[in-house]
Amino acid sequence: MRATLVLLTLVLSSAVASNSVQQETSQSAANPIRKVVTMLQSMQKKITNEGEKEKQLFEKFMCYCKNSDSTLAASIAAGENKVSELDTSVKAGTAQKAQLEQELQAAQTSRAEAKAAMQKATAVREKENSEYTKESAELKSNIQALGSAIAAISKGMGGAFVQTSTAATVRKIALMGPAMSDVDRQDLMSFLSGEQGNGYVPQSGQITGILKGLKDEMEKSLGDSTSVEESADNSYEGLIAAKTKQVGALTSAIEAKSKRVGELAVQIAMENNDHDDTSEAVVEDKRFLADLAQNCKTKKSEWETIVEMRANEMVALSDTINILNSDDALEIFKKTLPGASFIQMETTNGAMKSKALSVIEKALRAIRPTGLELNFVALALRGKKIGFEKVIKMIDNMVAQLNVEQADDDKKKDYCDTQFDATDNKKKGLEQKISDLETAMADAEEGIATTKSELAALQDGVKALDKSVAEATEQRKEENADFTELMANDSAAKQLLEFAKDRLNKFYKQKSALVQSAGSSGAAPPAAPEAPKAFKANEDNKGVIAMLDRLLEGLDKEMQTADVEEKEAQKEYEAMMTDSGEKRAQDSKLITEKASMKAELETELQDSKANKLSTTKELIGTLEYISGLHKECDFLLKNFDVRKEARTSEVEALGKAKSVLQGADFSLVQRVSLRAHKHLSRD
Repeated sequence: MRATLVLLTLVLSSAVASNSVQQETSQSAANPIRKVVTMLQSMQKKITNEGEKEKQLFEKFMCYCKNSDSTLAASIAAGENKVSELDTSVKAGTAQKAQLEQELQAAQTSRAEAKAAMQKATAVREKENSEYTKESAELKSNIQALGSAIAAISKGMGGAFVQTSTAATVRKIALMGPAMSDVDRQDLMSFLSGEQGNGYVPQSGQITGILKGLKDEMEKSLGDSTSVEESADNSYEGLIAAKTKQVGALTSAIEAKSKRVGELAVQIAMENNDHDDTSEAVVEDKRFLADLAQNCKTKKSEWETIVEMRANEMVALSDTINILNSDDALEIFKKTLPGASFIQMETTNGAMKSKALSVIEKALRAIRPTGLELNFVALALRGKKIGFEKVIKMIDNMVAQLNVEQADDDKKKDYCDTQFDATDNKKKGLEQKISDLETAMADAEEGIATTKSELAALQDGVKALDKSVAEATEQRKEENADFTELMANDSAAKQLLEFAKDRLNKFYKQKSALVQSAGSSGAAPPAAPEAPKAFKANEDNKGVIAMLDRLLEGLDKEMQTADVEEKEAQKEYEAMMTDSGEKRAQDSKLITEKASMKAELETELQDSKANKLSTTKELIGTLEYISGLHKECDFLLKNFDVRKEARTSEVEALGKAKSVLQGADFSLVQRVSLRAHKHLSRD
């Protein structure tokens, strides 16, 4: 505002400087008291208008102080309550997390122990089952051999029986079988050896009794073994079922606790960040509230001073106007102020003085009259007590002051330009940083979502793999049991078929030999009466024996194939278990890595959010600083050239006034000397 008025004043002063001497003479002839009173009245009006505007500004500022004070107080109270609640929540979450971690470790230990117990029980069960299978197969084979032996001996096949493979099996049983008396063992071995002559040969009834005793004892042993096996298998199944249920429950608990521990870790980290941010905000609000209270107090004190000073100023102006307008003052002014003759005598000097004063007054109208040196220059020119040399000195001082103000403006302009450049670069850097952080946050959130998906897929894969391994193990056990049963059944069937084949061969081969002996004499028998025809072996026995051979070949082939398939299946199962173990280890490692990666991404996300928050605060501070800088510098930068030009014009005006006064100084001395000479002549 001041610069605009100065500019307008200087423009007008340039026009005034070109006016004629006649206009200057008429201004000099005007009533000076009326001009002073008019100026004072104009000052009163201006001061009143400015007072009303400043009052509105003060009332708005006080309203802001009142509202901001209550708002900040509420914000501080809410922030302190939130900090307290966050402290409590963080402590509770930390304690809960520690408790969950202990429970998680205990659950993991219990699950590992349960799995180890299952593996150990499975190994023991497989060993026991293998021993039972071997023992039961042997007992069944021996019982079957003893049964065949008892049946054969009971039918009177004593001599023929000792030549059979079944007799060899019974002989082996007698030598290596269950405990029996030495007498029974000796009788049985004697019978089976087929010894004749003077030695004692036990009767078939006695032998069958011994064999029945052995058979009963073996059947009892087989029954006992089967009962023990069934009991052990039931116990094993019960243990595995219980442990499987326990492992499932522990796994579910571990997963739930692990998830809860992770959620608590994220919650604690977020609450800690929120706690720090809220604490900082409370401290900042308290600092701002303290500054606001002090600023409001200062402004109130300043306003009271302004009101008082303006009131005093208005009183002074009113008093001055009353003094100048009073009848006594007007009467005195008529007597003391110079008349027209004096004005005519001082036309040249007055014109020069009026011209200088005109330049100063034009500049003075644009400046507040209170406290400005230019006002004193004008007063000095209007007065008669101060010589032109002092006025010139005041003008010189004024010019020097204007030069200092211009130098200050130059420095302030450089400062503003520098600060605008620096803050603009800082603002752009902060905005770019926020953009980069938002990109990083988006990448982290996408990575977390992807990692969660991959973790879920890996965990589902591990569960499916464990299920497949369990099913394959169960299938392998069933296949092995079927193989063991098949081999036992085929072995028993082979023994029966071989026994039947041997029995047929012994009969038909013997008959064939008898027939051939009878027909070898060559003598014609005498005529005989009608009688049954001679015995003729059934030729179908060859087909039966051939069929038995085919059946035996089929059993051998089946057993051989089953053995190969069993070995291949066991080999594939072991390879599958190895591959599954490696796959599970790899997936478990990947799960751990993915979980770690997810935790790192979550940490990066939280860090990016914290950095974005702090950077945003810094950007807001920078924008506020730029806003303040605009308030401080915009007027200067916008009006710098105008102010500089106006100040230059003002200096030129002062220079012109000084030149006028310097030119008037010599003539004034001459006119003063002339007036003194005239007065002396009159005297």
